[in-house]
Amino acid sequence: MDSMSMEPSLYTVKALFILDNDGNRLLSKYYDPELYPSMKEQNNFEKNVFNKTHKADNEIAFLEGMTVVYKSSIDLFFYVVGSPQENELMLMSVLNCLFDALTQILRKNVERRYLLENMEGVFLVVDEIIDGGVILESDPQQVLQKVNYKSDESPLSEQSVAQVIQSAKDQIKWSILK
Repeated sequence: MDSMSMEPSLYTVKALFILDNDGNRLLSKYYDPELYPSMKEQNNFEKNVFNKTHKADNEIAFLEGMTVVYKSSIDLFFYVVGSPQENELMLMSVLNCLFDALTQILRKNVERRYLLENMEGVFLVVDEIIDGGVILESDPQQVLQKVNYKSDESPLSEQSVAQVIQSAKDQIKWSILK
């Protein structure tokens, strides 16, 4: 085997996606532009992964030469994809961090409806965990702290414009006083 492909890399995650219980994409991020360059190839890969995993009790699959770790919750399926030689525990730590952080943001209602209502928070969480395929964080509490999520606050979608502006003003005042 080629020695270049076996070298360690920071680019651990090739893709991350969330599908509903029908296999439809709700969120996806592909970090390797050569992996599945077109939307059609991405959708075909996601459908194939979903068809092979949605009835299985496993947490790890090897499909199309990729390592796939996954988890389901009610009507959602969460997937993290890595290269074939990638450490499954690293991929699983990303998956668990994503799931645990979303559980907090969605107030333990990890369902399609609540995920779609809070999509801005979902994207923030994903971006705090992975950047360009590099794992930045695997502790859900650190992720929530970085996205400035407080469980006693209402989500942005439930705040009025005046509340958001006042919150921003308060944060600016605190940062100036520090």
